[in-house]
Amino acid sequence: MNDRAPLRTAAASTTIAILAVLVLAADQFAKHLALTNLPLETPVPVLGTALQWYLIHNPGAAFSIGEEVTWVFTIALAVVSCVIVWLALTRIRSRVWAVALGLLLGGVLGNLTDRLLRDPGFAVGHVVDFISTPWMMPAIYNVADVFIVCSMVGIAALTLFGVGFDGSRAKPEPKDASEAPVDDADGAREA
Repeated sequence: MNDRAPLRTAAASTTIAILAVLVLAADQFAKHLALTNLPLETPVPVLGTALQWYLIHNPGAAFSIGEEVTWVFTIALAVVSCVIVWLALTRIRSRVWAVALGLLLGGVLGNLTDRLLRDPGFAVGHVVDFISTPWMMPAIYNVADVFIVCSMVGIAALTLFGVGFDGSRAKPEPKDASEAPVDDADGAREA
């Protein structure tokens, strides 16, 4: 049971906005450092082969899928951003949902910024990726991707545990009719 009152819409929106800006700034700063300090497509060991810097310009999605339709990813990122902003302004009253969506929005905006502003041009820009963990997965990713994945795990957990946008928890459904409360003749519920 949640004893805390739901957030006001303004507080939830502000939380989402602040987290999104912080994640976006961290992502773009890390990409700036990678672009100015790392050689292109050359592994730089950080923790042996467990963690390496490996700078690439990714035209596609995860694992460079869809390299020829970069503009589709730009549209998808823009739509996701708009949906999160709409939820922030209209539905979110839960602290945990505000945190999860703020981190997600920041990650999405980090990669959307690359798509809009980096070469080869507007809406088809390549995302700067530079983190490689070959022991875990063969993908090369960035700070925005880390926040996107972590926030999506959080959102999946919130959904799985039935936490509503207002912080309330979904009530479990009775398993069969014999467990359901029954109205007596006076309209009072019996358990």
